[in-house]
Amino acid sequence: MAVQFINYSLSKDVLENSNWVAQSQIIIRNSSALQRNIIDMETGFRGYLLTGDEEYLTPYVQAKDQIPSLVQALSSLVATQPEQLDHIEKIYNFHTKWVTDFAEPLIKQKREATKNTPNPAITTLKGVQMLKNAVGKTLIDSTRVRFKKFNSIEYRVRESRRELLDQSIGYTRNVSTFLTIFSVLLGLGWAWYITRIISRRINTMVKLADKISKGDYKTQISDTEDDELSKLSASLNIMAGTIDRNITELERKNKELDQFAYVVSHDLKAPLRGIENASRWIEEDMDHSLPARIREYLKMMRVRVHRMENLINGILDLARIGRTKKMEELVNVRQLLDEILESISLPEHFRIEIPKELPQIYSVRIYLEQVFSNLISNAIKYNDKPEGLIRIKFTESSQFYTFSVTDNGNGIDADYHDRIFIIFQTLQERDAVESTGVGLAIVKKIVERQGGSIWVESEPGKGSTFTFTWPKMPPTETNSYIPSI
Repeated sequence: MAVQFINYSLSKDVLENSNWVAQSQIIIRNSSALQRNIIDMETGFRGYLLTGDEEYLTPYVQAKDQIPSLVQALSSLVATQPEQLDHIEKIYNFHTKWVTDFAEPLIKQKREATKNTPNPAITTLKGVQMLKNAVGKTLIDSTRVRFKKFNSIEYRVRESRRELLDQSIGYTRNVSTFLTIFSVLLGLGWAWYITRIISRRINTMVKLADKISKGDYKTQISDTEDDELSKLSASLNIMAGTIDRNITELERKNKELDQFAYVVSHDLKAPLRGIENASRWIEEDMDHSLPARIREYLKMMRVRVHRMENLINGILDLARIGRTKKMEELVNVRQLLDEILESISLPEHFRIEIPKELPQIYSVRIYLEQVFSNLISNAIKYNDKPEGLIRIKFTESSQFYTFSVTDNGNGIDADYHDRIFIIFQTLQERDAVESTGVGLAIVKKIVERQGGSIWVESEPGKGSTFTFTWPKMPPTETNSYIPSI
C-alpha cells in the first residue's frame, strides 16, 4: 500500500507535467491557427484589391469570423501568463486596427469603384495614400513580431515543462524501481521469517513423529501458540500419550501371557511326562507277560504324548515370533544350509541340489534357519518316492532375495495351497505322518514379519515348490519387535 501511494503521488506529478506539455502544444497549435487566419485575411484582401473578384474575399470573411473565438480560446489558455496574454491582446488590437482602419475602408472603396468601372486600378482608390504609406504592412509586420515573441515564450515554457516531465519520469522510474526491489526483498525476508518459524515448529512435530516411530512414546511437544499447528501439536501429544499407555498396557499383558504360557506349558508337560513314565513302568513290570496288543497301545500312547509335547512347543514357538528381540548378523546361506542338512540327517535315498552361488544376508540367523528347516523337513516327510530330490534355487532383485525349495513328492491340490499355512492344518492323518500342523504357520509368520512373502506352486503327483522372499534391508527396530497378544 505504501508503494502504491508513493507511485500514485509520483504519477500525479508526471501527469501534471504531461498536461502542461500537452497544453503547450495546444497553445502553439491555436497560435498557428490564429496566425494562419490573419494571413488568409491579408491574402484574400490583396487578391480582391488586385482583381476585384469577390471570390478572393471568401477566406477573408471566414477567417474574420473565426479569429475572435481563436483569440478568446488562446487567451484562456495563457490566462496565468501575463506576458503572453499581453502579446495576444496586442496581436488582436493590431489586427482589429488593420481591419477597421485599413482593410475594410479599402474593400468598401474597391466595391464602389467597381460599380462604375470594372476592376479599377488601385491608384484610383481614395485610400491609395494608406497603401503608399504601407500602413497595412506595418500593422501586419507588428502582428508577426508579436506572434514570434509569443511563440518563443511558449517554446521556452514548453521546453522547461518537458525537462520537468523528463525529470519527473526519471525520478518516478528510479523511486518505483527502488520501492519495488525493496518491497520484494521485504516480502522475501518476511516470507523467510514466517517459513523459518513454521518450519521450526513442523520440524519439531516431525522429530516427535520420528521418536514415536522409534518407540519413544513419552516425548511431548511444547507449543504455546494458538493456531492450527498448535492444535496439531496437541493432537500429536495426545496420540503419543495414548500410544504410550496402550503399549505399556500391551507389554504388561504380554508379560502376563508369557508367564501364563510358561505355567500352562509346564503344567501340561508334567502330566504328559507322568503318562509316558507310567506306560514305561507298565512295560517293565509286566515284561513278557504283557500282551502284544497292550504293548502296541502303550507305544501309541507314548507317540501321542510326544505329539502333544511337540504341539505345545510349536504353539509357544509360534507365539514368541516377533515378541523377543533377536540379534542380527551376517548369515552365510550356504553354510547355514549345510548345518541344517547335518542336523536333519538326510535319508540315503534323498538327494539335494544347492546352488554354488548363495548370498550372505544380514538378518536374524535363527529365523532364516527355521524357515529352511521346516521347508526341507516337510519335503522329506511328505515324499514317498524311492529316490527323493530336493532343489534349492536362488534369484536376486533390487530389494529382495528370492529362495525356492522344490521336491518331487506327492504334491498338493490347489484347494489346499492357502490352508496349509494355517495352524493345525495337515494334508494327511497325524497317525499316518507325524505332524503338529504348526511348521508352515511358523514359516509364514516369520517370512511376513521380516517383510517378505511365501507361496506354494504344486499339483498332485508332481511335487511342490515353496517360494519365499527375504528383504535385503533388515526391518527397522520397530518392525522387528512389535509386542502383540
